[in-house]
Amino acid sequence: MPAPKHLAQRAAKLREQINYHNHRYYVLDRPEIPDSEFDRLVRALEALENQYPELITADSPTQRVGGTPLPEFAQVRHTVPMLSLSNAFTDTEVSDFVRRIHERLELNEIEFCAEPKMDGLAVSLVYERGLLVQGATRGDGTTGEDVTQNIRTIHSIPLRLIGSDYPQVLEVRGEVVMTKRGFAELNRRQQDKGEKLFVNPRNAAAGSLRQLDPRLTALRPLEFMCYGVGNVENGSLPDKHSDILQRVQQWGVRVSAQLEVVQGLEGCLDYYRRMATKRASLPFDIDGVVYKVNRLAQQEQMGFVAKAPRWAVAHKFPAQEEMTRVLAIDVQVGRTGTLTPVARLEPVFVGGVTVTNATLHNQDEIERKDVRVGDTVIVRRAGDVIPEVVGVVLSKRPAHTETFHIPARCPVCGSEVQRVEGESAARCTGGLYCSAQRKEAFRHFASRRALDIEGLGEKLVDQLVEKKQVSTVADIFALTQQQLVELERMGPKSAANLIEAIEKSKATTLPRFLYALGIANVGEATALALAQHFGNLDDLMSADEEKFQQVEDIGPVVARSLHTFFQQQHNREVIQKLVQAGVSWPAMEKRIVETLPLAGKTFVITGTLSSMSRDDAKARLQALGAKVSGSVSQKTDYLVAGADPGSKHDKALELGVAILDEAALQKLIAS
Repeated sequence: MPAPKHLAQRAAKLREQINYHNHRYYVLDRPEIPDSEFDRLVRALEALENQYPELITADSPTQRVGGTPLPEFAQVRHTVPMLSLSNAFTDTEVSDFVRRIHERLELNEIEFCAEPKMDGLAVSLVYERGLLVQGATRGDGTTGEDVTQNIRTIHSIPLRLIGSDYPQVLEVRGEVVMTKRGFAELNRRQQDKGEKLFVNPRNAAAGSLRQLDPRLTALRPLEFMCYGVGNVENGSLPDKHSDILQRVQQWGVRVSAQLEVVQGLEGCLDYYRRMATKRASLPFDIDGVVYKVNRLAQQEQMGFVAKAPRWAVAHKFPAQEEMTRVLAIDVQVGRTGTLTPVARLEPVFVGGVTVTNATLHNQDEIERKDVRVGDTVIVRRAGDVIPEVVGVVLSKRPAHTETFHIPARCPVCGSEVQRVEGESAARCTGGLYCSAQRKEAFRHFASRRALDIEGLGEKLVDQLVEKKQVSTVADIFALTQQQLVELERMGPKSAANLIEAIEKSKATTLPRFLYALGIANVGEATALALAQHFGNLDDLMSADEEKFQQVEDIGPVVARSLHTFFQQQHNREVIQKLVQAGVSWPAMEKRIVETLPLAGKTFVITGTLSSMSRDDAKARLQALGAKVSGSVSQKTDYLVAGADPGSKHDKALELGVAILDEAALQKLIAS
């Protein structure tokens, strides 16, 4: 019975879609949809053609392997066609594959060679008398592109085979890939140059190999991994696929270290599960595993279908990328005040779980990807990594969508949102008040270099915040012993000790107090410089950006952070409550740093000091106008070296930096 008209139209539409995406994937190296969506289109067309063979056309994408060669490259005709593999997506499909082999070969046990399915670009390397003479892409399986000059730039591809027992003509087949680390470094360089970022390592590898200028290919971190051989002339090879790969490896060609010989269905599925577990830790991206009947004689018995061998199958991992729709974009505020846009999605099953949210990172990323509410997007989830939106399917964008912008006010507390020039992150300025930042504000406030409240650790802070016994850091000084005793792991003695530590912390210094407030970009050195310049809190809080920039080493970015922080009314209220609770410090005399004896000198302290702590030494040097840095550089004037000084001492010797022992430091301070 002929195919109904609507199914014939459906097949034509599928062919059109597949050809369109084939062109974007293989020729332009700019895929628009994830692999999982492409696979679904192909499987839908295959199902129609299997049911109604008359729908098969000569130009159907099911009748060829890949894409059309780029016209800029010379064409290469493969002596032995480079066929693709059939895919299996479930254990049942793998079981059916193994069953068919058992039935055809009439054997009870079959040996398979199992290896990772590399996610790169398939190529053919031809060696004549051991010399590399040609490199070609797979292309459409019959004809590929001559990329010999580019192939020669890849260091893991030998230009001459090792030894002498190789065939006179040997065609090695494999995958050109890019490591995850190399991909990250390439995108970092692209970003530094203001150029377009690559979507994934596979895309980057394909684009790199198909550069018309081999010098550009040479700059890309490409690798090659052999998975088999093609044409062989005037020479013999072992009768097992695994042994052939081992022999090829002896001739200097790289082969996957994860290759294994396994027995039967259970051996295949066990290998799949183990590789799925290792997947995230592998240096390369893989999208599944491949099973091949190991004995060549049995492969020959099994034969081929139109475009794939019957003796091999690719067992694909659950899709790491899927398409879905953006329902809304919300903004979350992190514990340090960073605002992160999050896409709320139509639920989609990806990477083994149902995903409803995906990070959009920051405003720069939203603008780069142009993500809008209503868009159809590609969502990626790999391993335990937080799902992210990797791209927009622009052809599916509805009319009248609007660009998204991070709000000017914190969605949690209403404080001003500040974005420092040169940084991608936008931050809430209500650090002392914003409930999203509450736990982090408490931990920082009580830390050793801030108010140093001994006993007020992370777990205790978590309990106090979660039980709503504190809202701002000022509430610490209203805690009672009875409140503390009611907390987990807090007995009467521990509670009494903490109350004593809280009381003790009230007596502090102005630099410590300023540092404890957790103002963005204000560390200990900046807090000290501010305290020395203004001398008191009132003058400091009323300063404008221009006055802040008069302080040594404070530029426009820090000046803006300070001014914005102190202009927030709720921050001023918390500071007032702290002072009312009894937090105080001795008066500071305003100092002109330039007049101090060690002004302009930079010190680094390393090793263990016996007469004072390193913090004390740092404070004394800073009081004399010195800068104290954490690392040795050409700008370092003195290294103070205590016992066991380590690598900083070696670096100082190398750079010719003056080195002071503890006695010399004491003499310098005393003088």
